[in-house]
This record gives sequence, structure tokens and C-alpha cells, in this order.
Amino acid sequence: MAEITYKDLLDAGVHFGHLTRKWDPKMAPYIFMEKNGIHIIDLNKTLAALDEASNAVKQIVRSGKKIMFVATKKQAQDIVKQEAERLKMPFVTERWLGGMLTNFATIRKSLKKMTNLDKMMKDEQTVKNLAKRERLMIGREREKLERVLGGIADQSRLPAALFVVDIKREHIAVKEAQKLNIPVFALVDTNSDPTQVEYPIPANDDAFKSISLLVHAFGRAIEEGLQERKKDKEDTKQKEGEAEKRALDEAEETTTES
Repeated sequence: MAEITYKDLLDAGVHFGHLTRKWDPKMAPYIFMEKNGIHIIDLNKTLAALDEASNAVKQIVRSGKKIMFVATKKQAQDIVKQEAERLKMPFVTERWLGGMLTNFATIRKSLKKMTNLDKMMKDEQTVKNLAKRERLMIGREREKLERVLGGIADQSRLPAALFVVDIKREHIAVKEAQKLNIPVFALVDTNSDPTQVEYPIPANDDAFKSISLLVHAFGRAIEEGLQERKKDKEDTKQKEGEAEKRALDEAEETTTES
């Protein structure tokens, strides 16, 4: 992974926390100092946390599991959506529906409904038989489902972990993950409780530059995990091929001898 430096974090404003009066005391170990009424995050701690999170997520992805990206705040939506789509990972950037994890069976029904609407709209005969008002209503319903569930359309099972930008805003998602023992990787600002997640990355979770830098760094770690998984598969295939060739050679030798 292309290493992120202390200067990269500094240039992106990752160290700027919230006003001191808005802090969560549990963030104390990650705070370097106070300046002009604002808490300054210790970037050495950020680098260490990012390194730990990267190594952990790499192993999860290498085993073939999915990471769900969650970020509904405006300045994070596009970055997160683009990175999740690039990595073919599920994402939620519009609205977190209560029960998206804890009541996944119901969510799956909505996903099935979306698929059925797609099939219906692609069937020319069905569309022809519908009144204009009905077509309009189906189209609107499809758009609504796509907006909220489009990022998890291919999700047939629960994710292995969550990556969250701003745990205070996404508290429902974090709570659901806790209930199901799903680990959470997250950007955690000075106004949040880092003990709520397994892999807190202390950082400014409001500034576009800060979010962008860290989301892409996390994405690169996932990419490395995917590449390692691909190599594992190729190595296994090669070993199986070699074993099969040996078995055929041995069988041939036995036939020749007899």
C-alpha cells in the first residue's frame, strides 16, 4: 500500500477536531493538544490506527468476505460511493434503514421487490398493458428503492464488517453491528466515543479532504486484500493442476509396467 505520511494527514486537515466543549472524554488518548478552543488530534495515533485497521481489513477481504461502507453525510457520500463501487463492495450513502442488519430478511424482501420491478419494466408486453399512471407509480417506487437500497442490491448475506464515516451520525448502524458482533472500522472525531467500535481511526470526519484521504487509504488496503485472494486462488489452482498431472503420470507408469 502506498504509505500515507504524517505530512499527508496534516495537509488534509485530519488533525482538526471539534470545539473543546463538544468533546467526548473517551477520546482523550487520541488528543494531542488544545488550540484556539479546538482539540487537535495526535496524527501519530491516526497513522498507527490506520495501519492496524488496514492489516485487519486485508485479512477479512482475503478470506472472501464483504465490507459494507456507510456514510450518509453530504461531504462523504460521493467519495464513499465511488470507492465502494470501484471495489465492488456494498454501501449505504443515502439513508440507513432501521433493521438493515438486524432485520436483513425484510431488507432482502425489498431487494427482491426491486428485482421484480426491474423485470416487469423490461417486459415490453407488461409495460404496454399498464396505464400511464401505473407506469409512473412503478417508476417512482423503483427510483425510491434504488436510492435507498441500490448500494446493497447484490448483497445476499450480512457483511463481515462495516466501514463508517462519523459514528455519531451513523449510531443506528453501529448499534446494529454491535448486536450482531459485526466489527466496525470507523473515522472517529473528538466528539465521539471510540470505544463503540473495534477499529477507531481518530480523524476529522467533517472535512472533505480528510475523509477523501482516509477513505482512499482504506480502499487501497481492501484492494490489496482482493489481490492477495486472487493470488491465493491462482496458487491453489496451480497446485491442484500439478497434483493432477503427477497422479496421471503415476497412473501412466503403472499401466506401462503392467
